[in-house]
Amino acid sequence: MTLSIAAWDADTGQFGAVISSSSISVGSRCLHWRAGVGIALSQNITDPRLGQRMLSLLAGGVSVSDAISATVQSTPYARYRQLALIGNEGKTGLFSGDKVLGCFSSAQGKYCVAAGNLLDNEGVPAAMITSFENSTATFGTRLLDALNAGVEAGGEAGSLHSAGLLIGAEVSWPVAELRIDWDDDPIAKMYAGWAVYEPQIDDYVTRALMPGDAPSYGVPGDL
Repeated sequence: MTLSIAAWDADTGQFGAVISSSSISVGSRCLHWRAGVGIALSQNITDPRLGQRMLSLLAGGVSVSDAISATVQSTPYARYRQLALIGNEGKTGLFSGDKVLGCFSSAQGKYCVAAGNLLDNEGVPAAMITSFENSTATFGTRLLDALNAGVEAGGEAGSLHSAGLLIGAEVSWPVAELRIDWDDDPIAKMYAGWAVYEPQIDDYVTRALMPGDAPSYGVPGDL
């Protein structure tokens, strides 16, 4: 029911991921990030605890591959799960159980990893990786373009209804966390939201850290 890609940006050190699904509110369950640690995907009959578990292991000094292995060993239902993880310096890892739904596959590239289930064809994650690696756009746009490339390569076998985008930087909160929880064209809506939010990202960080230096808020009553 899901296609996704996660990545590390070597230029900025940011982690990011995007996801889309036929299920409602996919971003709230499947995307997990921790500052200075990494970003994780936990999908297919989702157990969100597994994403957090992988990140906790990474934070404790375990390697990406060992964090995935330990997480798989920690649950009796690993056969139903699809996991992906990226740590510092873009190290990646993947796991898909043999009971993942429908046509499923995954792919790894330079500083990026993609996975999907109930797909139209097994080539969808590879198409996402190719798009991300070949793009020269900004980090968030590269992620969205990769997701869209997956859709154009066949995407999910059914209709998509929700989408999520998460980007983490040096601060302890996500600098971007956008969600389309139920819509007939969630990726188009995500592009529209990103076009509005991307130019304001740095302003919102400044408002949190140094409000006296923050630009105008652009709301009624703001002088």
